[in-house]
Amino acid sequence: MIDWLVRKPGAFAQYRYRQDLFPSSVFRIAYDTLLSQDAATADKEYLGLLHLAARESEEAVEATLRRLSAAGQFIAAAAVEACVKHEAALAVPEVAIDAV
Repeated sequence: MIDWLVRKPGAFAQYRYRQDLFPSSVFRIAYDTLLSQDAATADKEYLGLLHLAARESEEAVEATLRRLSAAGQFIAAAAVEACVKHEAALAVPEVAIDAV
Protein backbone atom coordinates (compact mmCIF):
# COMPACT_ATOMS: atom_id res chain seq x y z
CA MET A 1 0.00 0.00 0.00
CA ILE A 2 2.88 2.38 0.76
CA ASP A 3 4.22 1.91 -2.77
CA TRP A 4 0.85 2.98 -4.18
CA LEU A 5 0.72 6.08 -1.97
CA VAL A 6 4.31 7.00 -2.88
CA ARG A 7 3.31 7.01 -6.56
CA LYS A 8 0.27 9.18 -5.77
CA PRO A 9 1.26 11.41 -2.79
CA GLY A 10 -1.84 13.57 -3.18
CA ALA A 11 -3.96 10.56 -2.20
CA PHE A 12 -2.47 10.58 1.31
CA ALA A 13 -4.41 13.67 2.35
CA GLN A 14 -7.75 12.02 1.51
CA TYR A 15 -6.83 8.47 2.50
CA ARG A 16 -9.57 7.00 4.69
CA TYR A 17 -7.20 5.11 7.02
CA ARG A 18 -4.58 7.85 7.19
CA GLN A 19 -4.39 7.73 10.99
CA ASP A 20 -3.29 4.11 10.74
CA LEU A 21 -0.21 5.21 8.81
CA PHE A 22 1.38 6.69 11.93
CA PRO A 23 3.12 3.65 13.47
CA SER A 24 4.08 5.61 16.60
CA SER A 25 3.88 9.04 18.12
CA VAL A 26 7.37 9.79 16.79
CA PHE A 27 6.11 9.39 13.22
CA ARG A 28 3.11 11.63 14.00
CA ILE A 29 5.41 14.30 15.45
CA ALA A 30 7.62 14.01 12.36
CA TYR A 31 4.59 14.54 10.11
CA ASP A 32 3.51 17.58 12.10
CA THR A 33 7.06 18.94 11.88
CA LEU A 34 7.08 18.38 8.13
CA LEU A 35 3.79 20.30 7.89
CA SER A 36 5.28 23.22 9.79
CA GLN A 37 8.44 23.19 7.65
CA ASP A 38 6.68 23.10 4.27
CA ALA A 39 3.03 22.14 4.01
CA ALA A 40 3.24 21.75 0.23
CA THR A 41 5.74 18.87 0.39
CA ALA A 42 4.86 17.39 3.79
CA ASP A 43 2.80 14.48 2.45
CA LYS A 44 5.44 13.48 -0.10
CA GLU A 45 8.26 13.68 2.48
CA TYR A 46 6.28 11.69 5.05
CA LEU A 47 5.47 8.99 2.51
CA GLY A 48 9.18 8.86 1.78
CA LEU A 49 9.78 8.19 5.48
CA LEU A 50 7.15 5.43 5.53
CA HIS A 51 8.61 3.89 2.39
CA LEU A 52 12.07 3.93 3.98
CA ALA A 53 10.68 2.33 7.15
CA ALA A 54 9.04 -0.41 5.07
CA ARG A 55 12.22 -1.10 3.07
CA GLU A 56 14.87 -0.76 5.76
CA SER A 57 13.78 -0.76 9.39
CA GLU A 58 10.94 0.99 11.15
CA GLU A 59 12.96 1.06 14.38
CA ALA A 60 15.98 2.65 12.70
CA VAL A 61 13.84 5.31 11.03
CA GLU A 62 12.07 6.03 14.32
CA ALA A 63 15.37 6.33 16.20
CA THR A 64 16.72 8.72 13.57
CA LEU A 65 13.54 10.81 13.66
CA ARG A 66 13.73 10.95 17.44
CA ARG A 67 17.35 12.14 17.26
CA LEU A 68 16.65 14.79 14.62
CA SER A 69 13.62 16.09 16.52
CA ALA A 70 15.54 16.29 19.79
CA ALA A 71 18.32 18.24 18.07
CA GLY A 72 15.81 20.55 16.41
CA GLN A 73 17.17 19.71 12.97
CA PHE A 74 15.34 19.90 9.65
CA ILE A 75 13.55 16.64 8.84
CA ALA A 76 13.73 15.35 5.27
CA ALA A 77 13.33 11.85 3.90
CA ALA A 78 16.70 12.00 2.13
CA ALA A 79 18.52 13.02 5.32
CA VAL A 80 16.83 10.28 7.34
CA GLU A 81 17.68 7.72 4.66
CA ALA A 82 21.34 8.78 4.70
CA CYS A 83 21.49 8.44 8.49
CA VAL A 84 19.78 5.05 8.49
CA LYS A 85 22.06 3.66 5.77
CA HIS A 86 25.15 5.07 7.49
CA GLU A 87 24.18 3.46 10.80
CA ALA A 88 23.40 0.16 9.06
CA ALA A 89 26.85 0.16 7.48
CA LEU A 90 28.45 0.75 10.88
CA ALA A 91 26.40 -2.02 12.47
CA VAL A 92 27.72 -4.77 10.19
CA PRO A 93 30.13 -6.83 12.28
CA GLU A 94 33.50 -7.74 10.92
CA VAL A 95 33.97 -11.49 10.78
CA ALA A 96 37.39 -13.11 11.02
CA ILE A 97 37.73 -16.76 10.07
CA ASP A 98 40.80 -18.54 11.29
CA ALA A 99 42.65 -20.84 8.92
CA VAL A 100 42.13 -24.54 9.50
